[in-house]
Amino acid sequence: MNILVINCGSSSLKYQLLDTETKQPSAKGLVERIGMPGSVLTHRKAGGEKEIITAEITNHTIAIKLVLDALVNPEYGVVKDLKEIEAVGHRVVHGGEKFAQSVLIDDEVIKAIEECVELAPLHNPPNIAGIEACKDLMPGVPQVAVFDTAFHQTMPPEAFIYGLPYELYEQYKIRKYGFHGTSHKYVSQRAAALLGRPLEDLKLISCHLGNGSSITAIDGGKSVETSMGFTPLEGLMMGTRSGDLDPAIVSYIMQKEDLTSKRVNDFLNKKCGVLGVSGVSSDFRDIEGAAEEGNYRAQLALNVFAHDVKKYIGSYAAVLNGADAIIFTAGLGENSATMRESIAGNLSYLGVEIDPEKNKIRGQEIDISTEDARCRVLVIPTNEELMIAMDTYEVVKG
Repeated sequence: MNILVINCGSSSLKYQLLDTETKQPSAKGLVERIGMPGSVLTHRKAGGEKEIITAEITNHTIAIKLVLDALVNPEYGVVKDLKEIEAVGHRVVHGGEKFAQSVLIDDEVIKAIEECVELAPLHNPPNIAGIEACKDLMPGVPQVAVFDTAFHQTMPPEAFIYGLPYELYEQYKIRKYGFHGTSHKYVSQRAAALLGRPLEDLKLISCHLGNGSSITAIDGGKSVETSMGFTPLEGLMMGTRSGDLDPAIVSYIMQKEDLTSKRVNDFLNKKCGVLGVSGVSSDFRDIEGAAEEGNYRAQLALNVFAHDVKKYIGSYAAVLNGADAIIFTAGLGENSATMRESIAGNLSYLGVEIDPEKNKIRGQEIDISTEDARCRVLVIPTNEELMIAMDTYEVVKG
């Protein structure tokens, strides 16, 4: 089945056309600067060269129309007719408590996603715009919503309730939701395949480490704890996000710097994290380079990040009562041997032992443990688009 996977941001749109039999994309691309000057579509079919298409792209409907035109283009397209696209899978960031799994989109589902806009004001509106555009341009083609938050809906109340008056949860749904669920779900399934064991029998700690980072405790294929919370700001220090803080720090900064609630929220999301600590960059590659040249603050940022990850791994091992494997995924987790060593090099109490030569391998599925390690350490490149496509396939096939 040919499935078009759509991931709409506020001013961008990522896409892939995936074949669920081969599990490979026949084409992929990115639309940038939607609603802004200089908008552009970068399209590439499998094995082909990049095609750069410039146009005035004022909204997501025009963006998706350009994507569909590219997919059927006689020169660089991959299908002869749009009827060959049998379903569309949409990444939707927030489903609140309404969705614990991917669902076929209808008017009620769209209404429920709209009701979650308050929880994800930057993400859900463009997700809805993408859905509405596909409805207009591809009438009758089934569409499926795949939620970042759905995988974490298996967390028990003791894991998602905050130490606030319970009425605030009842009235405003203030609770831990967790994100990166599609990635954590995908790598947990791949971990079971790599280990040759049923997912239902495994206790896994999944570390999605990149500019945005989160860790999830997975018991028998179900999320039971995760580091991101009511928003993606909670948890690990990230590229530009502060991560966990004493809540009193927020009001203290507001008073000292004379910041409004909006400005302090922007500050914590965009000016903090490893960028704020290092003063170098939000890109871990830049920070690692600066640290190698002797930059103290760059090395400090890396040390703080590794410490935070190790702390979460330890706490999640306690929640799970042990761990069969620790998974490293996403840009940093897949590619940084030094960061993996910094995190997992001193977890012998869990039975972790890393093979230094295996750990040098980047960006491919591999068990980097020594032969006799009790807790395996796996590097598994994430593939959220494939997970969205397979979820879409399952929902459409019913």
